[in-house]
Amino acid sequence: MCLRFIHLPNASLPNNTQGATEPCLDGWVYDLSTTSSIVTEWDLVCSSNKLKEVAQSLFMAGTLIGGIVLGDLSDRFGRKPILTCSYLLLAASGSSAAFSPSLSVYMVFRFLCGWSISGIVLSTAILNVECVSIQTRAIMSTLMGYFYTAGQFLLPGLAYAIPQWRWLQLTVSIPFFAFFLLSWWIPESIRWMVVSGKFSKALKILRRVATLNGKKEEGEKLSMEELKFSMQKEISLAKAKYSIADLFRTPTLRRVTFCLSLAWFSTGFAYYSLAMGVEEFGVNLYFLQLIFGGVDIPAKFIAVLSINHLGRHITQSCSLLLAGGSILALIFVPSDLPTLRTVLAVFGKGCLSSSFSCLFLYTSELYPTVIRQTGMGISNLWTRVGSMVAPLVKITADFQPFIPNVLFGTITLLGGSAALFLPETLNRPLPETIEDIETWSWQTKKPKQEPEANKASQRIPLHPCGPGPDPS
Repeated sequence: MCLRFIHLPNASLPNNTQGATEPCLDGWVYDLSTTSSIVTEWDLVCSSNKLKEVAQSLFMAGTLIGGIVLGDLSDRFGRKPILTCSYLLLAASGSSAAFSPSLSVYMVFRFLCGWSISGIVLSTAILNVECVSIQTRAIMSTLMGYFYTAGQFLLPGLAYAIPQWRWLQLTVSIPFFAFFLLSWWIPESIRWMVVSGKFSKALKILRRVATLNGKKEEGEKLSMEELKFSMQKEISLAKAKYSIADLFRTPTLRRVTFCLSLAWFSTGFAYYSLAMGVEEFGVNLYFLQLIFGGVDIPAKFIAVLSINHLGRHITQSCSLLLAGGSILALIFVPSDLPTLRTVLAVFGKGCLSSSFSCLFLYTSELYPTVIRQTGMGISNLWTRVGSMVAPLVKITADFQPFIPNVLFGTITLLGGSAALFLPETLNRPLPETIEDIETWSWQTKKPKQEPEANKASQRIPLHPCGPGPDPS
């Protein structure tokens, strides 16, 4: 929120401390005629100013722990129940945060908000991969990302129209009650239902979707035996037990896990450093937030073109390398050039948005079916660690103003360099087993002709999400 502080006269800066942080001798008086925030509500200035960053880090901690717990629950109980419960938890905790009587209670509800957001993000990403074809994965992943962009457009307008933070918090939370109700119409992943032995429910959904597609007769002809035969490989794989240790079992998987972890961490680390530092660029906060949302539109469009034509490998690496370079460039631009600083920050944020778009798709394509949810959960963990650490790193600016950007930029460059060591997945079917990915080369190749049963297994779960509601 945009704040204006009025300092009392006898709290002026001593002559021998010019350029240092202004001391808080008599506290602050706030101009509440235009806006309010948790800073003015609970006096988070002077010695308490670090509590703002702590509150943000607790929110990120919620997304981290939620990703670990909800990823496992998603494999046990299905993608749809976790998505539905996460919408309800986000609506309830977000609305409750608006009525928080103290900062500690507010932090608890923000932690729960972060927890529930992890469930929503993970469930929609997995549903997208398991419900669409190879050719449309990148497009659908990018389209879902545009809903996030739309939210960034709406937020500045809402914040400007509703300057009181409690009313703003309540306004952005209540719609999730409607999303909770709408999520009941989202079909469950057919792939998950089959590997979980829920054949009758899977067949029922396939027939319903066939009717919606105007192919009722074809749906009625589909039998339980055909469904089991078409996905016999997935059924046999589901009988084996896999754990996090399998992510490091073979050389290729070890390389994939290490490189993806660094890419996810650096993306979350740098992204939230820019997203949370919009007030530092000397431009109107509402206008800059609008620009930050607007840059996602061309960034994600360019990303999907690059993903489909140049490949995931190049797109991921270049987006992080460019973002790291722009963050490091901010060190050399003085604060009296706010326009140039804003251009660099917006460019970097656009590159990081492209990185996120690529990572969700790339990660789900690199990990085999037997450990895909586990791999996505661990990857999500690392980006949450990065976003949780980012607010704390910004505190180092108290020692030297350039330290945060040096750390953010350097780590992002390391993430982009690590992505260079990942194999390409362009035009490849999803790997089913750990052995499948070990046979891959680093270069893009035309996928080999698959047995009919395997091709059918790729097709069967593609239909449910087509005519149904968007998982996002």
